[in-house]
Amino acid sequence: MQFKVPQDVQRADTIIGPLTWKQLIILAAGGGVCYAIYVGLAKDYFMEVWLPPIIVVGGLTAALAFLKIHDLTFERFLLCFLEYHLLPRKRIWKKGQAEPFVSFIQRKAEDEKLKKAQEVKKEQKSQKSIKEMSKILDTYSSGLEETTDIATEKAQKKENLEKIINHKT
Repeated sequence: MQFKVPQDVQRADTIIGPLTWKQLIILAAGGGVCYAIYVGLAKDYFMEVWLPPIIVVGGLTAALAFLKIHDLTFERFLLCFLEYHLLPRKRIWKKGQAEPFVSFIQRKAEDEKLKKAQEVKKEQKSQKSIKEMSKILDTYSSGLEETTDIATEKAQKKENLEKIINHKT
């Protein structure tokens, strides 16, 4: 049996003609902005005033929707262009001079982990202190009778330890 195998699985699905959802949304938003500019300026001003902003917005919209440079979408190309020009190009490494670069997202995740760890430690401390308090109350709350019982238990344990030590030597 023969089956059709898709050839270009990386390409986005088309919705209307050759337009994808992303392109359709970009064109709708850009067209809406152009229309708003036209409606706002065409009543009071000549074409020389409202046409240039419409051309700029329409051109940017068309570029964002259709233009590809070096197999990158125009928005990705713009982001890479800005990153290239805003971040330093020359980096100097000095051993032990600075902290390693940690992005905002990584810092946020590490902060959340630290908060969780601190909450767990607080919980463990409170549970430990509660256990200690209950032990103290259990052992010393009934008065002298129980303290004498504890003293006799300690004495018995010492005797048992001495017996074990004497038998081995």
